[in-house]
Amino acid sequence: MPKLCVFAGTTEGREIAEFLAGQSADVTVCVATEYGETLLPQGEGLRISARPLPREEMAELFRRERFDLVIDATHPYAKRITESIAATCAGTDTEYLRLLRPDTAAPENAVFVEDAAGAAEYLDRVDGNILLTTGSRELHAFASVRNFASRAYARVLPMEDSLRACREAGLPPAHILAMQGPFSRELNAAVLRSIGAAYLVTKASGSAGGFEEKIAAAAETGAVPVIIGRPPQREGLSAAETVELLCRRFGFSAKPEVAVVGLGPGSRAALTGEAREALSRAGCLIGAARMIEAAAAPGQAVHAAIAPEDIRDYILAHPEYRSFAVVMSGDTGFFSGTKKLLPLLAGCRVTVLPGLSSLSCLCARLGTSYEDVLPVTLHGRSEPILLPLAQGRRVFALVGGENGMGKLCRALTENGMGAARVSVGEHLSYPDEAITTGTAEELSERHFESLAVALIEYGGEPLPVTAGLPDEAFSRAESVPMTKSEIRAVCLSKLALHEDSVVWDVGAGTGSVTVEAAMAARRGRVYAVERKDAAFDILRENLRRFHTDNVTPVSGTAPDACADLPAPTHAFLGGTTGHMKEIIALLLEKNPRVRIVATAVTLESVAELTECVKAFPFRETEAVSLTAARSRKAGAYHLMTGQNPVYIFTMQG
Repeated sequence: MPKLCVFAGTTEGREIAEFLAGQSADVTVCVATEYGETLLPQGEGLRISARPLPREEMAELFRRERFDLVIDATHPYAKRITESIAATCAGTDTEYLRLLRPDTAAPENAVFVEDAAGAAEYLDRVDGNILLTTGSRELHAFASVRNFASRAYARVLPMEDSLRACREAGLPPAHILAMQGPFSRELNAAVLRSIGAAYLVTKASGSAGGFEEKIAAAAETGAVPVIIGRPPQREGLSAAETVELLCRRFGFSAKPEVAVVGLGPGSRAALTGEAREALSRAGCLIGAARMIEAAAAPGQAVHAAIAPEDIRDYILAHPEYRSFAVVMSGDTGFFSGTKKLLPLLAGCRVTVLPGLSSLSCLCARLGTSYEDVLPVTLHGRSEPILLPLAQGRRVFALVGGENGMGKLCRALTENGMGAARVSVGEHLSYPDEAITTGTAEELSERHFESLAVALIEYGGEPLPVTAGLPDEAFSRAESVPMTKSEIRAVCLSKLALHEDSVVWDVGAGTGSVTVEAAMAARRGRVYAVERKDAAFDILRENLRRFHTDNVTPVSGTAPDACADLPAPTHAFLGGTTGHMKEIIALLLEKNPRVRIVATAVTLESVAELTECVKAFPFRETEAVSLTAARSRKAGAYHLMTGQNPVYIFTMQG
């Protein structure tokens, strides 16, 4: 079992310790304080030393334990301890590895100084309040700054040693900010504003040290960053390269840490705090090029990939990064690729961080709730939108493609919904955000961005949701048969449709069953098959009348016209022109568990269906004879007129 020693004075050091805690290794982790110990992981093979080690004790530890490798992950500014560890390794013939923290770009208005004394010298020449974020150990170097006690505020760890250093430097209690990080841009900005800081003093501590958040807050508030430059760095490896070396040399396995991060509507201002933290912590960002460009920090490793399998393969092929952030647009649970990606990451430690959805953002801008809104995506797919609007639903639509929003408004207008109220959101969360509201007809000639969203409301009389629409509601012709209201209601009940059913209506006629099946299977798809041209025209008219855009009309004779249709979950057979057995055979071939409801009026059709019930291996069958009578006026009286009896067969595959 390999024996390793880690001096873990940084975030990267703690991450290396956490990685080693899950491996088969004997690991000693050295930190300078008990507080540092509280930040470390726990593990059976992990021993922790929580006090400063003089060089003599360090040498004795190295001789006694005979480590295979010592990893120096102390702070870039801890120059003395780095020199001590390196010299002790050389003196005890112990292999030494320096873990380096990458540099981070600084703004143009920053003031660079060599050390704390240089920073103090600069601050002594200028006016304005100062926020010191360099820790408590170097506070004494700033005590000479003009009006130090009244101008300076020190942010230090909430520990007695830190508070004592502040008092010894001459800071009053009101100027001591005892806080534990990490600190977001918003929190940094709030502190800078609260003390009226004109200057922010920081070390170039890299992303892991919160440097980027400090610099962003300084830019937001107008404070000038005073940056203490790093001392010369020894040669070494990054955290990712260190893990790669450990895996290669000692046979360790790196279980990648993957954060699936929802970026929200897109701007950095709309990111959640935990999303920002995950992005800054990640060794590599993966996602669509547009998403990466919005999320990556300067110099951060990135990989452009969209397909879930490609993302998985890249993560597994690059253990050197250890931690990944897979960036998703919007919210991870709202029309996101997260759903397909998660099952592929079973071998990783996965965290899913949601973002603000465009639905919640748009509704917030409009001052409306969204618990009753039906969300659909028209970005790269076709989903029913007319039918839910006709049923009284408010619909939120994600729209893609070149001026897809204008095309959607034209489609609404062409299908009799030009009066629908459409509120379009573009560039949500960005400075050039735009909300446009008007009728579908008014907006049909407008040009919108390719990635836009809309809340659509239609104020017409909502369609009923119960089966058995009045026969008079449909366009009809004497030569085109129609399943009557009472029979239709029973047939739909026997079909037992689901919201996402795929239905074949064979011999659709006027389309009365098609329309009501489409209303029931509003998130599914209905295929209406009709061979007669006159009936097909009436069928299409009724589909337009009831806004059933989840129906595909199919012209032709079954079963040939059905050969290329997708497998049905349900089928209604209203007219089979003598091909009943062939049609049922095709249905069972497509889906052996299909549920079939068929009607028969003639005795010949009854005999044909009875033969099919016997010929095919159905799990359940049922036959019902239904006779209905309707009232008619005869003089001063009303009489009941009987309709032809109809036989309803139900067959469950």
